[in-house]
This record gives sequence, structure tokens and C-alpha cells, in this order.
Amino acid sequence: MQEMETLLGLIIGIGLSAACGFRVFVPLLGLSIAALSGHITLNQGFEWIGTRVALIAFATATFLEIVAYYVPWVDNLMDALMTPAAIVAGTIMTASMIGDMTPFLKWSLAIIAGGCVSGIIQAGTVALRAGSTSTTSGLANPFLSTIEIFCSIFITALAMIFPVLCLFAVIWVCYKMLTKITRSPYIKKLFTWKSM
Repeated sequence: MQEMETLLGLIIGIGLSAACGFRVFVPLLGLSIAALSGHITLNQGFEWIGTRVALIAFATATFLEIVAYYVPWVDNLMDALMTPAAIVAGTIMTASMIGDMTPFLKWSLAIIAGGCVSGIIQAGTVALRAGSTSTTSGLANPFLSTIEIFCSIFITALAMIFPVLCLFAVIWVCYKMLTKITRSPYIKKLFTWKSM
């Protein structure tokens, strides 16, 4: 029984981490709302996420993050700032959901599962935005931002309501993002070494 709760917590954490890859603060806000309403119980040490102060902070940060992604060229700057933030947030989201486990194992799983998933999705959105900026001079970026917000909200809700289904969706999204990353000419340039 305890093992099933731990596994379910890990699956929910991975789903919330994936949502962090699209928007860092949307899943934190969603988790805060779920904890305050009693839908989700946070693990010891993470109860602060379910406080009213945290809810106000996450709501403000979510609003500012969403608005910033609609400002031309600021959205590209946000990608640079939010990539490490997404990895950290994804790690915290997973750790907050994993229950009875040693701290070493909990944080190792949180970094490997949560941090990697949010990092993959964030890198995929960076590649998509870089392509959009270069091909449309940023005109298509607001459309892309709207899709990212929707994905973050949808995955956050799915992780808390249908976690197993969410896990399959996250695997599919990670596969698509990895495909996009490996085919992106902008990413390939980073790893191309010219012989002297």
C-alpha cells in the first residue's frame, strides 16, 4: 500500500514537472490550489506550497510569466532565464510528491525524473521558439506562447486528476520534444565543431 502511494506520488510529480517545462509557475500555482483545497497532501517539508502566502506569490509570478512571454524578444530572454528555473521547479515538484523514502533516494529521483523531464520539455520549447523567431521574426511567438500556457494548465490538471494517463502523455511529449531538439538546426550549431 505504501509502495503504491509512493509510486503514485512519483507519477504525479513527473506530470507536474513536465508542466514546469512549459511554464514554471503554472504547476506551482495549481499544486498550491490543490493543497489548499485538500485535494493533494504535500510531503513533510513542502507544506509551505499549500499556504495562502505561497498561493499569492505563485499567482503573481504566473501572471508576470505569462505576460512576459507575449512581449516580443522578451520571450527569448525568458527562455534563457526560465530554463534553469524549470529544471529546479521540476525537481521540487517531484520531491514534494514523493512520500516515505530516504532523502538521498527522494532527491535523486526528483532530479533524475522531475528535473530531466522539465528540462527536456523546456529545451524543446526553446528550440520551437528559436525556429519561430527566425522564420517569422517573432510574429508567431504569441501563438506558440498560448499553446505552451494551455499545455502547462492541461498537464497540471491531468497530473492531479488522471496521473497514469498523464504519465503516458508526458512520455509522448518528451519523445516529440527530443525529436524537435535533435532536428533543430539551432541546437545542432551548438554541438558542431569546425575543424581548424
